[in-house]
Amino acid sequence: METLAEAKAAVVEEFALMDEWMDKYEFLIELGKNLEPFPVEQKTEDKLIKGCQSRVWLDTELRDGRLWFRADSDAIITRGIIAMLVGVYNGRTAAEIAGDDFGFVEEIGLKENLSPTRANGLAAMIDRIRKEAQEYA
Repeated sequence: METLAEAKAAVVEEFALMDEWMDKYEFLIELGKNLEPFPVEQKTEDKLIKGCQSRVWLDTELRDGRLWFRADSDAIITRGIIAMLVGVYNGRTAAEIAGDDFGFVEEIGLKENLSPTRANGLAAMIDRIRKEAQEYA
């Protein structure tokens, strides 16, 4: 398994290969299509991420000392954003995630290229992942 630094660098590199933000949005949409199916019966209020305009669910499981996330959203770009975050942080230790600055998100310029409501949702997703990690750390 690649390190957290390598996973973040891979995302930054992938985004750097694309010049246009429309291509980057398409990339996010493709990431969202690859999310593991999230059972409808598990789309409960406690799994909803508060602060997102669209509905985003996050489920966290601790296995063998590592956190594993499953997520879904009812909006395609938001689904891609949470897929990107899950892809980077899945299988990491709680301490590793809790201590990370999530700086790669700034590096790819995502926040500046989202609507204010989506940018708030991105911040809420990061906060929830960090909070989940802190609870397990």
